[in-house]
Amino acid sequence: MMNKIIIYQVFTRLFGNPKTANKENGTLEENGAGKFNAFTEKALAEIKNLGITHIWYTGVLEHATKTDYTRYGIERNHPAVVKGNAGSPYAIRDYYDVCPDLAENVEARMQEFEAMVERTHAAGLKAIIDFVPNHVAREYKSDSKPAGMADLGENDDKNLAFSPQNNFYYIPNRCFEGQFDMLAGEKERYNAFPARATGNDCFHACPSINDWYETVKLNYGVDYCAGGQRHFNPMPDTWLKMRDILLFWAAKKVDGFRCDMAEMVPVEFWQWAIAQVKAQFPDIVFIAEVYNPSDYHNYIYKGGFDYLYDKVGLYDTLRAIICGYKPASDITHCWQSVDGIQKKMLNFLENHDEQRIASDFFAGYGAAAIPAAIVSATLNANPFMLYFGQELGERGMDKEGFSGRDGRTTIFDYWNVQSVNNWINGKKLTREQESLQTFYKKLLNVCRTEKAIAEGEFYDLIWLNYENPQFNTAKKYAFLRKKDEEVLLIVVNFSENEAKIAVNIPQTVWDYLKISGKQKGKTIELLYNKDKEEKFSQQVRVKLDAKSGKILKYVF
Repeated sequence: MMNKIIIYQVFTRLFGNPKTANKENGTLEENGAGKFNAFTEKALAEIKNLGITHIWYTGVLEHATKTDYTRYGIERNHPAVVKGNAGSPYAIRDYYDVCPDLAENVEARMQEFEAMVERTHAAGLKAIIDFVPNHVAREYKSDSKPAGMADLGENDDKNLAFSPQNNFYYIPNRCFEGQFDMLAGEKERYNAFPARATGNDCFHACPSINDWYETVKLNYGVDYCAGGQRHFNPMPDTWLKMRDILLFWAAKKVDGFRCDMAEMVPVEFWQWAIAQVKAQFPDIVFIAEVYNPSDYHNYIYKGGFDYLYDKVGLYDTLRAIICGYKPASDITHCWQSVDGIQKKMLNFLENHDEQRIASDFFAGYGAAAIPAAIVSATLNANPFMLYFGQELGERGMDKEGFSGRDGRTTIFDYWNVQSVNNWINGKKLTREQESLQTFYKKLLNVCRTEKAIAEGEFYDLIWLNYENPQFNTAKKYAFLRKKDEEVLLIVVNFSENEAKIAVNIPQTVWDYLKISGKQKGKTIELLYNKDKEEKFSQQVRVKLDAKSGKILKYVF
C-alpha cells in the first residue's frame, strides 16, 4: 500500500446505535446512541477494507447536552444554551473528558475511549479526533482537568472587556440576553453575568438564534474591538492551556487532530502550538478547517498545518458541476488556484456540515457523484475523505429534531443511521447500496495501491480538448497521473447520457512525461476491470456510461 491518506469521518454518537425506531426530538433513553464499543474488530475491518487509512471520530469530546448526568458528577446544562437534546459536539463542555453518551459504563468512559483507539490501531488504522479551539460551551466546566490546573476563565478579570491574560471576552456590567427562548422549559432563565462574547465573533450581550449562541469565544490575545490588535508578548494564558490540551490527547495515542474553524484562531498560536506538539509526537497530523483561500499559504507554511479543507474550491465546484450549474472544465481552475499546495488540500464530497449527495437538496441519489468522487480522490496525492454513509447513498432526509429535514445527518440529536448500521451489522443492503459501496471500495483501494495516484505527477488534458468536437468540456474531464514508468488516464462523464469520446493527448504531452515511444501499449481499466479498451495513442477513444468514469492504466 502507498501513503495516500483516505479518511473515514464517522459521527461517533450515531454509529452502531441499536435503537432503530427513533422519534423526532427523542431523548437518549427513547432513541439511544452509538457507543465506543460499536467499533468492534469486525466493524473496523470492514471500514479498513473500504480502502481507509484513518478514522475521524467526530464528536468524542464531552460537550453540552440536555441529558442529565448529575449522578456521575457532571453538572446539568441549562437547555436554553444547548442545541438539540444531544447537543452540539462543537460546544465543548470539558476538554479533558469524553462524551458520556458514548460509553456503556459512564464512569469508565475514558477507558472505553482508549480501548477503541487501541482497537483502531490493531486494525491497521489511525485515529483522528476533533480539536475545537475557537469556542467552548457557555457552561464550560472541566471536572477532569489535571490536578492543580486552573480552569478556563477561572482567573479572568471579568471587569475588563479584553485582557491578553483572560481566557474569554467580556461585556462588562451586562447580563447575557439571548434573542431566543431563555427559559426553554425551565423555571428560571439562563443567567450569565457579565455576558461573554459568542463563538462566531459576536461581541455583544444579545446573540440571535442564528448566532453560535450556545458557545463563548476563546481569547488568544487578539483585541477584536480595537481593530484586531495582537498582544502575544507575554504569551496569552489561553495559548498555554490549549497547548496542554493537545498534548493530553496526543498522549492518549490519537494520531491526528481535525481543528475546527482554525482560521478563527491566530496563525501565530498554531505556529507555536503545532511545533510544541510535534516536538514530542512528530508523526501526529493536523488538519485545519479554513475557508479563506487568501489564508491557505499562511496556515500551511507559517501555521504548520499538514492539510487544509478544500471546501470553497474543489468541493463547491464539484457540487455545482453535479447539479449542472458549472462546466466540468472549471475543475482546472480549482487545481490552478491551489497550485503548489495541492498536496496539502483535503478533498471531500460530504462531511457533517454539508448536505448529503443523495438528499433532495443536492443530487437526489448517491451514484450521481461517481464522476466527482473519481476526480476528488485521484486528482492528486493529497488526502480524500469519505463521510460515513456516503458509500451507501445515505440520504439525510430524516426530520430528527433540532436539525429538521435539511439534507444533513444530524449532529444535534439522538438518532440512527439505518443504512450504516445495516451494513455494519451484516443486514441486507439494497442493490443500489451494494453497487455504490462496491464502487467506493474499488476506487479507494485503487488510490491506495496505484503509485501514480498516491505519489505521482498530474497533467490536465482539458486545455488540449477545448476545440475537440468529440470531447464536451462542459460534461467531461480528463487528466493523466504518472509515476516512474506507470501512467494513468482518468476520464469522467458528468452527463446523464452515455458517451463515446476521444481524448487528445499530443506527442508533446508524452515528451513532457518522458515516455516518448512507449505509448502504443495496451490499457487496462482499473475500476470496472473491463476489457477491449483503446490503446494509448495521441487520441484515446473511451466509452463512458452516464455519470461514470474510468481509470485506464498503460501496460507497457
